[in-house]
Parts: sequence; C-alpha cells; structure tokens
Amino acid sequence: MSEASVAVHADPHLLAQAVAARLVVKLLDAQADRGQASVVLTGGRIAAAVYLAVAALPAQDAIDWSRVDVWWGDERFLPAGDPERNETQARAALLGALPLDPARVHPMPASDAGFDPEEAAARYAAELAAAARPGTAALPHFDVLMLGVGEDGHVASVFPEHPVHYESRPVSAVRGSPKPPPVRTTLTLPTINTAEEVWLVASGADKARAVGMALAGAGSVQLPAAGVRGVSRTLWLLDRAAAADVPARLRSLR
Repeated sequence: MSEASVAVHADPHLLAQAVAARLVVKLLDAQADRGQASVVLTGGRIAAAVYLAVAALPAQDAIDWSRVDVWWGDERFLPAGDPERNETQARAALLGALPLDPARVHPMPASDAGFDPEEAAARYAAELAAAARPGTAALPHFDVLMLGVGEDGHVASVFPEHPVHYESRPVSAVRGSPKPPPVRTTLTLPTINTAEEVWLVASGADKARAVGMALAGAGSVQLPAAGVRGVSRTLWLLDRAAAADVPARLRSLR
C-alpha cells in the first residue's frame, strides 16, 4: 500500500477546483491506459462543490463519459430521490448533465427498493462482483476512490469503534450510525483499500483534529481515516483550515 501525501489549498473554493481538475485528468489518463475509467464517489458539502466544479470544466468534455463506471463509497438508507442521499446530490450537481451509460452508474439500493439494509449490502456486493475483472477477486478496478473525512475521523460510513470496522465482506449494512440517519450501507475498509488511488478530501477547521491525528499515525479503530491506503497512491486534499494540525514537513502548499 502507498504512503500518504498531502496537498493543501488556500480555501474551500480552490480546494474544490483543484480536486475537480485532478479528477478530470485521472479519468482521462485511465481511459488512455485502459480504454475505460472507474470512480467511487462520496457525499458532503465539499464533494458537491467538486462535482459542480467538474461540470464547469471545459476539459471534462474530453472524457468519454459513456466509458466511465460510477460507484459510491457509502449511502444513507433512505428512499430513492431523497435529498440526503449521496446519489441524489451527485446526480443534481454533475451526473445528470453527463452522457453516462446508465448501465455503468451503480447507486447503492434505496430503502424503498423492497429489501432490508443487509440485503441491500449483499446486492451491492454482487453488483461489484459482476463488474470484477476476470481472474481477480470479486471487485472491479477502482481508478480513484474519493472520501470525505468526518469530524470524528470516519470515512464512508465506517465510524470509530463501530462493528463495521471489523467487517471483511466487501459491503456492509450499518445500523446505529452515530451520525444521522442511523441506517446506511458502506464499502468496508478492505474494499476501499483496493482502489488504485484513494483521495481523502477535507475542508474546514472542524476537520483539523481528525486529519492531524490520522496523519500522525492514529489507530484505525479509533480513527478509520487512519486506516485508508490506496494501492498506488493515498492523497489528502485539504484546505488550510483542515490542514492546521498537519506537520509542516508533510504539506505541499498550492
């Protein structure tokens, strides 16, 4: 697994613009190398800003969006179209304006789909397996997997000291989430750590303590963000406020 690197941007707006530009370049490079690309999306305020920034970039027109697979790292177990769902946010900010192949957009099941969270997780795991590369484990190739970082250091819906931390299956139901809503589905840490690149994106002073602790080597049970590693790259993309507790030697100012 890769060592972490850190890029710090002056403010949330510049952070979102920089992440958007990186994402477009990463998807273009993946298509040049493999003929297709795969991205795992996250939710939250900074993620929404990134998606809006991607939509506004002229360079995104160079991506063949019909050859991009879109996955989600976690989802709130709410009805389809609920504004609190990460899928709803991403579709409104970006996906709805792109010429995507609907068969290559893979939202996690909604609560009104007719099955419980455990079955929803199992169905998403089966969808991942169906897209896996021949001769590999039951997961597709993820070129880049984006994560927000919670004030408590959670990533996706893997929360500190929650039983899901110990889950070895690719996708898990989450009950009793300390952050509402209490029921969710999430990729597990072993799945997250199969991505070629993992980007942890954080903005604001309320994230500084968790970011600093994760980069200082905190335990992943107490701080799940500390347990995330991409196969070839682990990149922390921060604004100055979120980077306040990051050692100066780790920072790359932009």
